[in-house]
Amino acid sequence: MKKTILVFSGLILALVLLFQLSTYSIHSGNLKIEFAVAIIAIVFLVVGIYINKKSLHKQQTATKVINHQKIKDLEITSREYEVLQAISDGLSNKEIADKLFLSESTIKTHVSNLLVKLNAKRRTQALQIAKTYQII
Repeated sequence: MKKTILVFSGLILALVLLFQLSTYSIHSGNLKIEFAVAIIAIVFLVVGIYINKKSLHKQQTATKVINHQKIKDLEITSREYEVLQAISDGLSNKEIADKLFLSESTIKTHVSNLLVKLNAKRRTQALQIAKTYQII
């Protein structure tokens, strides 16, 4: 986080200096406005390309291995596992019911079974436990 703040602070400082330098050059008559605008546009283009490459094209982390044995040990059914995956996607009971073509009360039953099997009190706690067991 500190590195990001320092990088952006440096970029802002460099751009402010560039603006001040171009203003000075224009007022002194050594540089035309069109050239100053072109230089600033090129700097913004380079900064944009740099930020794009740094932020959007990060290496994807290796996919986590699902512990299927732990799923069997906890006696989680395939339907309950589907519900658990849908919960991890952030879906509500109604959205899960629509997605799996089940009634909302059936989803509530599956969720309560998952909470019991994972020894959790809330959905978020169930997700944390499932992540530590490496089942989602």
